[in-house]
Amino acid sequence: MVFKRLLGSLGVGGPTVDTVLDPGPVRPGGPLTGQVHLRGGTADFEIEQITLELVARVEDEHGDEEREGVVFFDRFTVGGGFRLAEGEHRSLPFTAHLPWETPITELYGQPLGIILGVRTGLEVAGAKDKGDLDQLTVAPLPVQEAILEALGQLGFGFKSADLELGHVGGTGQRLPFYQEIELTPAPQYAHAIKELEVTFLANPGGMDVVLEADKRGGLFSSGEDALTLFPVGHEGVEHRDWNAEVDAWIRRLVERRATYGSYGSHGSYGAHGSYGHGEHDGHGHGYGPADHHHDGHHDGGRRSGPSTATIVGGVAAGVAVGVVGGMVAAEVVDEIGDAFEDED
Repeated sequence: MVFKRLLGSLGVGGPTVDTVLDPGPVRPGGPLTGQVHLRGGTADFEIEQITLELVARVEDEHGDEEREGVVFFDRFTVGGGFRLAEGEHRSLPFTAHLPWETPITELYGQPLGIILGVRTGLEVAGAKDKGDLDQLTVAPLPVQEAILEALGQLGFGFKSADLELGHVGGTGQRLPFYQEIELTPAPQYAHAIKELEVTFLANPGGMDVVLEADKRGGLFSSGEDALTLFPVGHEGVEHRDWNAEVDAWIRRLVERRATYGSYGSHGSYGAHGSYGHGEHDGHGHGYGPADHHHDGHHDGGRRSGPSTATIVGGVAAGVAVGVVGGMVAAEVVDEIGDAFEDED
């Protein structure tokens, strides 16, 4: 589904653009393909540039206030430098590669409540305007899917997912935001943690898996957040015992105390996190035992999903995932369109 809009800056009779993405989800770091369909207006126009912008609805927390806004995170030029004749129809195929850190929007076909879009722009004889907006669906990489499947098999359940403005300290994060997938604890860990948050920071060579546990307090101690990073590779996913490996990560996370103690206000995670490669897991991928932090916007480690991601249930292959509460697919698309219209 696309959002067609007449290019207002060009006036009535200007060219229109309709971008159609190829069907099916894409993956982080993978190709995004489709066609840009142009229709000429009531006169000839010089099409100087056609661009695609990747945009996301992201949460930004300030104290007790939580806001949502649209963040641009990549841009591609897919055509331009030609004359579009009056009434002419022209289609331009394109291929662009997504950033490796592109958040995932679905798991086993179930939406996670993450809102991404591809916005098309035309530059016509010096005038710039947005053309249309398409919903972007992103499936997990094999290693991401394997880790989430293992968490589901261990008994963790999906709670919500959101995008947070800011950076995870001590990592090579490139995008201005990161994704958090919030899980309810498995029964065997329910005594120790209230919630587990997973962040994937992928790159061409592998991926950093950042785990954060909202730990329960004891009789003589208060609860605290503990963060740990585990680097993994893209290769050999099918040959690893992910249940055992991920369970070892959780045990390590639960047993350790966070270096930075309890987190209270914005920026309390610090700004100079680092991690090392410590013990190895037998597969050539070192565990990073150092605690980590998120730069920027936090509320003492407690996070909630976006307002459009009320989870109402549904189960897919071990990990319990939900649909966007009270919304069908068309309404979700409308929500994306409204978000971007508000930014204009």
